[in-house]
Amino acid sequence: MIYLDNGATTLPKPRSVADAVAWSIGHLASPGRGSSRASEEADDMLYELRITAGEMFSCPPQQVILTTSATHGLNIAIKSLAGPGDRVVISGMEHNAVVRPLFAAGADVQVARGRLFDSNKLLEDFDRLLTPGTSACVVTHVSNVFGWILPVEEIAALCSTRGIPLVVDASQSAGSLEVNMEALGAAFIAMPGHKGLLGPQGTGLLLCGHPVKTILEGGTGSLSRQPEMPDFLPDRLESGTQNVPGAAGLLAGIRYLRRVGIRTASERETELRRELVRQLRRIPGVEVFYGENQAGTVSFRVRNRDCVLLASRLAEQGIALRAGLHCAPLAHETAGTLETGTLRVSYGPFNTRQDGKELCRRLEKILERPEIEETLADHR
Repeated sequence: MIYLDNGATTLPKPRSVADAVAWSIGHLASPGRGSSRASEEADDMLYELRITAGEMFSCPPQQVILTTSATHGLNIAIKSLAGPGDRVVISGMEHNAVVRPLFAAGADVQVARGRLFDSNKLLEDFDRLLTPGTSACVVTHVSNVFGWILPVEEIAALCSTRGIPLVVDASQSAGSLEVNMEALGAAFIAMPGHKGLLGPQGTGLLLCGHPVKTILEGGTGSLSRQPEMPDFLPDRLESGTQNVPGAAGLLAGIRYLRRVGIRTASERETELRRELVRQLRRIPGVEVFYGENQAGTVSFRVRNRDCVLLASRLAEQGIALRAGLHCAPLAHETAGTLETGTLRVSYGPFNTRQDGKELCRRLEKILERPEIEETLADHR
């Protein structure tokens, strides 16, 4: 299989990640729940994860919260800042992990749309919408659909001068681009563990620089006599037993990244994306979405072809990518692709130039087959 869906989860993982998960299952108990060596070693591992992640993202270790996903972290962040009627400004590239919690909270959502890959126009929209009384700004660092690297530094500066808390969704950037909590001055930054950080599914991190509200209460192993949740981090946001094997794998993934170098990995993925764009543009009927400030992700669609059906045909040919709306209908609405969706290629640290060549070769062969058109109506 040629795997080109790293925007969903990276695959394969470094061997050290699998080894760390396996070792932890046989050696680590519940942290904060006992005085045994197995429990203390679990405590030590979690603290090492907080220190390592804190160093990578310029965040104090006690403010590094373990979550189950970026979605989990975004829910904490959004519900700490926004309630019914609160004005929240977001970009037109946001994932449902942002849109749906805001909808559930009853927030008054304002969308800075701009145009695809037009950072100047996007900044103009943010400048216009970030008005007094705005409760929060939520922005993705990189579009999960189009790979557009949004101008988060400039948006952060606008928020800072106007006293508006900023939430950054780093789902597609953590581990691939520099993410600096201190430099951005963000209230929260949420990220998954299973994508650019190369950890297992079911892991994530929330960097907290703002007072928080809990969305889950329970045991923490601390202040057990009181009925209220502890008022200090990380305990306030980590009810129940943490995912210790997942955390061990995430720590191994981050350590692997630090050895390889985030910049090195990012430059390589960007070059693979540029080469793929050149190849796709040569195929008749293919529309490729590309521009300046683009990471290692690219979307395309084929004239008069159903993208989901094409993805299925490619899967039969051993090519794994993603098609449809990618849980981001707002991004497709902004780009004008809501009715068709796109096919998305997202590169990871273990892809090669040959992977893109094979995708294009097999795509061309599939497009020569008339049965695609014959089944199109039934599929829709």
